[in-house]
Amino acid sequence: MQMSLSHDTPEDLHDGAAQQAGRLRVAHDVGPCEPPLLESTIGANLRETTLRFGEREALVDLHADRRWTYAEFRRDVRRLATGLHRAGVRTGQRVGVWGPNRWEWTLTQYATAELGAILVTINPSYRQHELTYVLQQAGITAVVASDEFRGQDYPSMLARADDELGALELSVIMGSPEWEQLLPAEPDEELLDVVAEDLTPEDPINIQYTSGTTGFPKGATLSHRNILNNGFFVGEVCRYTEQDRVCIPVPFYHCFGMVMGNLGATTHGATMVIPAPAFDARRTLQAVQDERCTSLYGVPTMFIAELGLEDLGDVDLSSLRTGIMAGSPCPEEIMRQVIEVMHMEEVTICYGMTETSPVSLQTRTDDELERRVGTVGRVVPHAEVKVVDPVTGETLPVDSDGELCTRGYLVMQGYWDQPEKTAEVVDPHGWMRTGDMARMDAEGYVQITGRMKDMVIRGGENIYPREIEEFLYTHPDIVDAQVIGVPDERYGEELMAWVRLRDGAARLTAAALREFCDGRLARYKIPRYVTVVDEFPTTVTGKVRKVQMRDEALDLLATPGAVDDARAG
Repeated sequence: MQMSLSHDTPEDLHDGAAQQAGRLRVAHDVGPCEPPLLESTIGANLRETTLRFGEREALVDLHADRRWTYAEFRRDVRRLATGLHRAGVRTGQRVGVWGPNRWEWTLTQYATAELGAILVTINPSYRQHELTYVLQQAGITAVVASDEFRGQDYPSMLARADDELGALELSVIMGSPEWEQLLPAEPDEELLDVVAEDLTPEDPINIQYTSGTTGFPKGATLSHRNILNNGFFVGEVCRYTEQDRVCIPVPFYHCFGMVMGNLGATTHGATMVIPAPAFDARRTLQAVQDERCTSLYGVPTMFIAELGLEDLGDVDLSSLRTGIMAGSPCPEEIMRQVIEVMHMEEVTICYGMTETSPVSLQTRTDDELERRVGTVGRVVPHAEVKVVDPVTGETLPVDSDGELCTRGYLVMQGYWDQPEKTAEVVDPHGWMRTGDMARMDAEGYVQITGRMKDMVIRGGENIYPREIEEFLYTHPDIVDAQVIGVPDERYGEELMAWVRLRDGAARLTAAALREFCDGRLARYKIPRYVTVVDEFPTTVTGKVRKVQMRDEALDLLATPGAVDDARAG
C-alpha cells in the first residue's frame, strides 16, 4: 500500500491574517516542497554521487582498519551484488542481514538495493525464537551474518532455525572463505545495468522489524522512495555536503543507522565513519577526534555516556558542527551539554518511527536554543503532521494535547504480510497514527508529551511521565530518570521513579525526592516509589523498555527493602 501526500485543503491549516503571519490555527502543518523528492532508486543515486565525488572518502571502518573512496565503494557494492545474483538472489527476494556495525553490513545494504532484493534488517540481539520468527514471517531465503555478537553464535543459531524451517538457500558469514568467494574480481556491469532497468523507486527494498517491546515485532515495509528521501532530507536539514564526515555509532539494523546515517551521507557525498561494531563511548569520541568528524549521532543514553567520560576534556571535539539526537525523548539538560561541551552548535533533534522511514519532525540548525531543547522540531519537507483527539480523530486546536499523526512519502507501504495490523495504524487517507501524545504550537513546533501506552492514570488524573522525567533531571544528583506507573489499590496507579545517580552521590530516598519536588510539581505528580539503578533495560537501539521495567517493578515491590516508599517514610 503506497501512501500519497495530499495538499487538497490548505485552508484547513491556516486562516486569514494568521496565515499571513505564518501562524497555525489548528494543529496541522505541511512541510516545504523544495527541494523536490528524489525520484530514483538507491543504486541510481549512488551512481550519481560516485560520478560527482568518486575520489572522496565514502566509508571508514576503524575496527577493521579499512577505507573506501566512493569509486572503490560502489565497485565493491556491485561486486557483492554480482556475487549475490550468481548465488541466486533476485529482485523481490528477502535477504536477511544480521550483525553489528561493520563494513560488510554496509556493502550488503547497497548491494541488495542494486538487485532490488528486499533487505530484512535483523536485530543483532535477537535470541533463537525471535530469529526463527523473523526468518519465517518475512520469508527470508538468504542471510548475510556476522559470526557472533555478544557471545551469541550466529552460525549455530541460523543452522537451528533452518533445521526447523528448511527455507535458507544461502547463508554467508561475513569475513569467512564463503564471503570472499561471493565477491568476484570485477562486477558484472552489464548484468547489473539490465537488472536496474526493471527497478522503480516505489519497489519495496527494506523490511525493518519494530523493536518488539510488546509481543512479536512487525515488519515495516519500506521502498527506495521512502528511505532514500528520508536520508536525503535529514541530511539537508543538517546542511550536509561532501565535506562532512558522519560518525555513526547507532545500530545499522535500525533506520537511525542505515537511513539517517548511511543514506544521509551517500546522498550528499559525505563520509560514513564506523567507530566500532557496537557502541563504545570512548571509541566513538576517539573516532570523532581522529577522523575529524563534523557530525555525530546518538540516542540520549549514548550522549550521557560520552559526557560522563572522565577524560572528556582531553578529547578534541572541535571538528564537530552538527549531529542528531533521537530514538527516545531527549532530556533538556543533556541537549544543552551536547551543544556547549561537545561543540555541536548545530545539533538537531529528530522524531519519528520505523513506520515513517523514520523521520517526520526535525529541529533546524538555526532554531533558537529553546526550540532545540524543548521540542522535536517542525514537520520535514514533503510530509504532513497533525495532532488529533485519539478517540474521535478530530484535528485539535494548537497547544492541545492529542495523538500525533503523519502522512506523506515517508509512510511505510505496510506491515509485511499483515494487512490487518497495517489497517490499525494507517487510515484510508494515508495518515499514520504514531501512538505518541503531542502538542503543536502556532509556529508548528511539536512537543512529545508521552506515549499513549505510557500514560499513568492516578485517581482519575492523567499523568504523562515525560513531564516528570524532565523535572527530575534538574536534581543535582540524578543523571538519568525514567518514570512508570505501578498498580495501587487506592488510586489505581502510583508513580515509580527509576533513577541513575552521579558517582559519589548520597543515597536518594523517596522522602528526599518528595521534598525536592514539593511545591514544584503538583502533589499527584510526585513519585511515591524510588529505586536507584545502574542502568535501565533497553532495546539494542537504546530505547528504554518500559514494558520490562513495569514487569520488574512488580517483583521489586514484592521484595522488602528493594524500593523506597515515600508513604512509608
